[in-house]
Formats: sequence, structure tokens, C-alpha cells
Amino acid sequence: MPKLSVIVPFRNVRQYAPDALGGLRANARPDFEFVLVDDGSEDDTPVLLERAAEELSRVARVRHVRRESAGGISVARNTGMDAATGEYLTFLDGDDWYAPGYLSDLVAAAEELGCDFLRTDHVRVTGRSRSVRRVPVGLRDEVLDPREVILPADRTTAVDYPQVWAGVYHRRLLERGLLHFREELRTAEDRPWIWRLHREAESFAVVGLLGVFYRKGVASSLTRIGDERQLDFVPAFDRVVAETAADRDADRLLPKAVRTYCAVMDRHVAERDKFEPAVAARLRRLCADALRRLPRDVLDEVLDSMDAGRAARLRRLRRAPLRAGRGAA
Repeated sequence: MPKLSVIVPFRNVRQYAPDALGGLRANARPDFEFVLVDDGSEDDTPVLLERAAEELSRVARVRHVRRESAGGISVARNTGMDAATGEYLTFLDGDDWYAPGYLSDLVAAAEELGCDFLRTDHVRVTGRSRSVRRVPVGLRDEVLDPREVILPADRTTAVDYPQVWAGVYHRRLLERGLLHFREELRTAEDRPWIWRLHREAESFAVVGLLGVFYRKGVASSLTRIGDERQLDFVPAFDRVVAETAADRDADRLLPKAVRTYCAVMDRHVAERDKFEPAVAARLRRLCADALRRLPRDVLDEVLDSMDAGRAARLRRLRRAPLRAGRGAA
């Protein structure tokens, strides 16, 4: 069994793939496995991956998986996990990269601490600018209960740091069904994923490694494209709220889930000018319906605790007239 499987989805990233592949090369070990998933690319990415797979196979184990049609990031990652055989798993996006030696340090930390998963800081790259983004957990290099860092509700916590590639995960989580992504989600797939991890895994830790470079602002990124795929945050957070409401600690955890949902709604509505008019109108309808679906007592408590401007916007949105022929959700 390889010590580590690195799952890397690629989709039309010919410009950036050389950096990702170079980072893998700079981290290769004979007991590491690189799972390269081409998610139906239509540019020269497949040619690059074929050459890279041959080269990387001289210094590490390589699995090259070619999907004929694009399934999206959730499908691509799940495809990679289904092919992976490592004791530990981690992820990288095809337009990001690793610092040399990072993966060996990551595995060493995971083995020393012996917990279900680790979370790491990362470097955000925007053009020529670089900045460090840290896991919002104060204790480092100490095994913690993942449930206990979901709260407090009114602060940024570990579930607000959903970056899939900023960490490493033991295979036992995969075997328990905690690592796969919901394939119907084209964006925000990491939100129910990170909440599930923190509710159901038994142990985790945060380590101060800086070796993942996340490229922000890529023109082809879905976070930059104002189309309907961005609206998938609504079913994603519906799932978070439903699963949290069924949790044994629902009374404690549900206000945090609802508050985060409200904050994300408000941000998307504030940025509605980036959407086509029809998509922007649908965004408002979806958010209004979602607010009416949320538990009224929890939502009122959350809105009372938020800043006045944001709370007023969300209350107005909740009171928006229903469309003809529709009842309250």
C-alpha cells in the first residue's frame, strides 16, 4: 500500500498544469501515489498529463484516469478516490501547486499525531501577490475533537475553512464514507464535506505547514464565472442545515450552520451584479425561499445577533413576495 495518494483533477488547465505537475515531481517518493484525473479536458491538458504520467512513474506510483466527459470537481475527486490505494489521501487542484518536500513533511506530521485528519495553512496567490491564510484554530500540533471547533457560532471557525486541499486524511475516513463529495454540487461541494468531517470524524489536528499554493482569480474558475453553477451553494447549505438539525448536538450546532448560511447568502446577493439578470433574479428567489425554510426561532436568533445592515437585508429578502403559484417553502 502506498503511504500517500494525491488526487489531482484537471480540466482545461493547460496554462497552469505544468506548475501542478512540477510540484508533484518535487515531492515524489517511491511510496507516494499520484492520481491524475483528466475531467474531459478539451484543450492540450490530456497530452500534458500523458507525458507527465510517464515521467512521474519513474519516481513515484502514478494512476492516470481519463474521463471522456466533464463531470465537475466532485465527480473528478470521487473518481480519483475510487482509484487511490494509499494509507493517507490528500488533494490538489490542477491550477495550484506544492512547495518541494511539503508532502513528506505532511505525512510525517500525520504519522506523529496519529489522528483522523490534519488541516494546514496555505498560501494564496493572486497575480504576483502572495498572502498566508491560516486555519482558524488556535491550538497547533495537538490532537483535538473535531466537533469542539465548530463553535462559537458568531466567530470564524474550522468549518469556515473548507479548502479540501489544505490537509491530509487517513484512509479509515474514506472507508467510513466521510470523504466522498456530493456529485450533484458543481460548486460549494466543500461545505457539506467539511461539516460532515467535523461532526463525524473522531480526531484531528492543525499543523503550521506552508506548502500549498492556491491560485486565486483564475479566469476559468467557477468562483469567477457568474452563471447558475454558483447557485449550488443553496442546496449545499440546505444539506448542511438538514444534517446538523439531525445531529445529537443540534441545539448547539444549528445556530452556527444557519448563521454561516445567512452570511454566504448575503455575500452572493451583494455580488449579484456579476450574474446575468435571469440568474440574479433566480438567486434572490432561491435565497428568499431558503430563508423561509430555515427554523424560524433559530433564524430570528441568528439575525438578532448579526450586524444591523446585514440582518436588515436578510429580513427584507425573507419578506420578498412569493412568485405566483408558489406557496411558502
